Amino acid sequence: MEVRKPPGTRSPGGIGTAEVGIPRQDQAAESDRPRRSARLASGGAIREAAAALFLEKGYQGTSLDEIAAVAKVSKQTIYTHFANKEELFSDLVLGNAERVEGFVVSMMRTVNEAGDIQTGLRDLARMYIKFVVRPEVLRLRRLVIGEAGRYPELARTYHERVPQKVYLALATLFRDLSHQGQLRIDDPVLAAHHFAWLTIGKDLDHGMFFDPAERSAGAELDGTADAAVAAFLRAYAPRG
Repeated sequence: MEVRKPPGTRSPGGIGTAEVGIPRQDQAAESDRPRRSARLASGGAIREAAAALFLEKGYQGTSLDEIAAVAKVSKQTIYTHFANKEELFSDLVLGNAERVEGFVVSMMRTVNEAGDIQTGLRDLARMYIKFVVRPEVLRLRRLVIGEAGRYPELARTYHERVPQKVYLALATLFRDLSHQGQLRIDDPVLAAHHFAWLTIGKDLDHGMFFDPAERSAGAELDGTADAAVAAFLRAYAPRG
């Protein structure tokens, strides 16, 4: 006569899946979950370490071994996220584009919610200059320019997704304001470049040649932004 084992009885090989009530595939998923979490966490640490080293030492002066040491991961862990150093560098550079998306949205809102055109443009210019001349942004721009000869496509993509995106957003804004009669603009794209370089030109140029940490103070940046708006409106405000 066959003897049936009651449910949950230990088998000779150890604890069976029926004993704990977890199917085999679910047990595998449970065991993989901590590894997936650790992998995701290591990706952030790798990006932070790479950003700090690339901005400090440049692309050529930074090795994957150094990035691994600073991130406190193995070099092999880096390769689970990025195929090589070039891909990691591209990820860092183009990651800045996501911040620009948020800036463009807030830029439009700042002008549209202002009480008058002068106040709106002044607030926009102050926000714009402080967004651009942050030390980490200046260092990244210098890094991209420095590597443009080696990676021209990356430099072109960065320009399209970061500064050019802002210029186009400004052009759209100025076109709409001109249609509303608040500005007098025939060429919105040219006006966008005038506004941008009146606002950020002096401090951006300084940041390309000198230590980005030696930037102007907040009050001085506000003064530069206000003067830029005054000059812009002398050229583009409605007549009469």
